[in-house]
Amino acid sequence: MGSTNAKHCNLPDTGFELFLLQDGEKKITEKVFTGMSNTSDFILLKEDHTLGNLLSEHLKQAPNVLLAGYKIAHPNVPEVMIRIQTDGTITPREALISACKQLVASYGQLGREFQKELALRQFADQGEQGGSNNHGQGSGY
Repeated sequence: MGSTNAKHCNLPDTGFELFLLQDGEKKITEKVFTGMSNTSDFILLKEDHTLGNLLSEHLKQAPNVLLAGYKIAHPNVPEVMIRIQTDGTITPREALISACKQLVASYGQLGREFQKELALRQFADQGEQGGSNNHGQGSGY
């Protein structure tokens, strides 16, 4: 069996490249869904279940959102479609923007708390190492 060369198959060299936008590609496009009032479909390029599920679950908890769900048309295509229906007091676009801002703020706070706890742990570890350095003198029992 021979190995497959990614360049010969027009495949990216790494999986990470699947999530990089090409020149001219837009990350998010909105398509108004005419079958239901106050409803839009948002196509997110180069994304997968991680962001689709996170956004749709967060949107479902918003008071002005009546419906939020996502789907991935094919597992080999990194593209997520999120459908949002609102009660009309805000647009689906406003609901998505609000959810994104809230999530960015929440994960920013999580990151700050993590960094603080990490620094405290590193400080505590340094103290333990300094206190246990008794040069083989035993534990004093």
